[in-house]
Amino acid sequence: MKKILVLYYSRHGSVRALARCAAAGVGRVDGCEAVVRALPEVSAVSEAGAGEIPERGDAYATLADLENCDGLLVGSPTRFGAAASALGYFFEQSSGLWMSGALEGKPAGAFTSSASMHGGQESTLLAMMRPLLHHGMVIVGIPFHGTALAQTRGGGTPYGASHVAGADGSLPLGDDEKSLAETLGRRVARCALALGAITAT
Repeated sequence: MKKILVLYYSRHGSVRALARCAAAGVGRVDGCEAVVRALPEVSAVSEAGAGEIPERGDAYATLADLENCDGLLVGSPTRFGAAASALGYFFEQSSGLWMSGALEGKPAGAFTSSASMHGGQESTLLAMMRPLLHHGMVIVGIPFHGTALAQTRGGGTPYGASHVAGADGSLPLGDDEKSLAETLGRRVARCALALGAITAT
């Protein structure tokens, strides 16, 4: 089984909901399984941090999860057009994996949520891709053909799945947003299978 790591940070639940949809997409590909992991908040207090086990929700991600995955889906809310600091902090700890080339050639996709249509979704998705490219990962997006991308009135971009959560973060995922997140999950899973077959020969 190919393990696709669905790694996310979610403050109010929207990114978590996208992660669930992406994981469902992975699960629809024979030979692949989703491993869903969350990231804790970064503390403003020096040297303070979350415990190793969350009080509720998904288990926290470790670098071993990242090293051992066959593909990656990474999610974060937008923060002024960039990813949340929790995601940056996690990848800043991954230099050992970069030096060993542990992630080279593995497929990866990204997903995000913002309060408004113009909250910086695409720039956030592109920003999340930078560390993935430095790790030598193969970036997977969402095509317009055969998807809801051309018709969505909510989230969704060719750079990755997204959601418009509203000013108070209360809007649920729309059908197109769910569909596009699942599509992204399926595409990353299928790429993991295909790339695995190439490297095995």
